[in-house]
Amino acid sequence: MGHKICMIAHRGYSSAYPENTETAFIKAAEHGSGGAETDVRITSDGVYVTSHNAEVVFEDGTELKVAEHTYAELTAKPIRQSKIPEKVYLCTFRRYLEIMRDAGMVCFIELKGQYTKEQVKGVFDLAAEVYDLKKCILQSFEFENLLFARELFPELDLMFTYGTGQDRYERCFEHGISIDCDQYVLTERMVKEFHDNGLAVAVWTVNDRERLEIIKALEPDYIESDVFGGEIDE
Repeated sequence: MGHKICMIAHRGYSSAYPENTETAFIKAAEHGSGGAETDVRITSDGVYVTSHNAEVVFEDGTELKVAEHTYAELTAKPIRQSKIPEKVYLCTFRRYLEIMRDAGMVCFIELKGQYTKEQVKGVFDLAAEVYDLKKCILQSFEFENLLFARELFPELDLMFTYGTGQDRYERCFEHGISIDCDQYVLTERMVKEFHDNGLAVAVWTVNDRERLEIIKALEPDYIESDVFGGEIDE
């Protein structure tokens, strides 16, 4: 058997179901993905929820900022979506973890924006309580979030989310941090550098079949996709 690539459902199985929702995470497991990525934000009353955007847009067109409203306020109405006929509500991070645990899937957990050390602790204390930190990988564009997590949870795998215009990725090697890289930025040289340092490489977000074949040839460890599921043996 050659190099194995684990496919990660980006925001759940989000090409077919509303992103970052309970349904999208459940369907990702059924689709055969090895893991699912989600974005975590915090409500005004301290509930961790899965939302990419800072605002939740509701079915009636109104919207609320996650950080400025309570969980009860944010779940009082269904969210706006057009992919399935059922009503869909904001999902908690706890529920995401339960689905991942029950399916034995890898958790790609992206913290959106700058977190305090206490907030990072809260996210991964919950992950340890509900699931297993060995099945979790923290991702962030904010390097300080990763350094907080390294101090608090030395056993937790970390990934610097990296794209055009980001600070140098070489600092990852100083701290033993893997990379989650834009598919159009990743190079064969970068993959080799990280692998030579004993670190993993993830790629986002590959939804085109031709691009998938190109990225597979670089032999990353993970590929995030809205479309493709399953694991790939090269």
